[in-house]
Amino acid sequence: MFVLSRVLFAGSVMVPECTSLTACHFSAVHRLTSPRRNSPYSSVDSERYSSLVKSVMSSKVSSQTPESLQAEDDQVYGPVVKAQMPSRTEPRVPKTLHPFSNPERAVEAEEPDAGPPARILLNRGRGRPSTPSVSRILQQTLSPEQIFYLERWKRRMIAELGELGFKEYSQNIFRQGKVFHSALEDILTSAETLRDRNLSEALECPAEAQGYIQSISHILEDVRAVRAVESTVQHAALNYLGIVDCVARYRGVLCVIDWKTSEKPKPFLSNTYDNPLQVAAYAGALNSDDNYKYQVENGLIVVAYKDGSPAHAHQINSELMSEYWKTWLLRLEEFKELG
Repeated sequence: MFVLSRVLFAGSVMVPECTSLTACHFSAVHRLTSPRRNSPYSSVDSERYSSLVKSVMSSKVSSQTPESLQAEDDQVYGPVVKAQMPSRTEPRVPKTLHPFSNPERAVEAEEPDAGPPARILLNRGRGRPSTPSVSRILQQTLSPEQIFYLERWKRRMIAELGELGFKEYSQNIFRQGKVFHSALEDILTSAETLRDRNLSEALECPAEAQGYIQSISHILEDVRAVRAVESTVQHAALNYLGIVDCVARYRGVLCVIDWKTSEKPKPFLSNTYDNPLQVAAYAGALNSDDNYKYQVENGLIVVAYKDGSPAHAHQINSELMSEYWKTWLLRLEEFKELG
């Protein structure tokens, strides 16, 4: 509210007069006195767009119906082809589900009397020249996805190291793994060393293996009753063989143990790729091999690290081992189909 005062003269007497005005009066006055602005639509050709405005503003309902629109679309674009829902693919099963366990052998409930672990050497000269290894079968039956990622990794390494550098890198990885397995074999075949808590100090192993041995030291504390080390196993009925790293009890459970090295952490079993299939193949072969009088239903994959950081241990129970065994049988069938 605004108040304006003015003075009126009535003769010689001044009479003050007050007038009250609201803000809206000032706004109206301002609009009346301010110059008129040009509308941005003043330049639009109204006659040209009058028909469009009328059609938009008209309340007349279109004569087209959903059916007529559908018929028009069918004439222009063709009839609609409804996509079929993808059918659920049944999981693949082996053509012949060969048993994993040996019904003629019992699973040992207790540790047997202590004795030297078995080590059956691979002899290709005795009727085994054509028997494929587990590693070869898995290598030749990689999925397209696995091959893609493997080749991409190889190209990246070659781009970083060069052809010669990548070759030296691969040779070093192979040599380090061989030295690690050799040092581990000495530990597992020595009962006194296996009970020693400071394994890296108790055993004089090459410098290349010390980090790996330190990495698995906490795993070895739970390893007992070693039954086999770097020993050949063969499945005569399925015609394949392999060399098992170790068969021993881990936390009281008899397992096929596979020792792996890695530059990157592998905290989950899925990070080990085809290694569980390898363990299942070794266990199935051992269970059918007459050189072994016991059977194994469980597995263990240990991933050791060169910097000495604690290794990851991935246990495979009997139920999971049975599933990996089925997948291994599928890979074995694929290999045989390759000829």
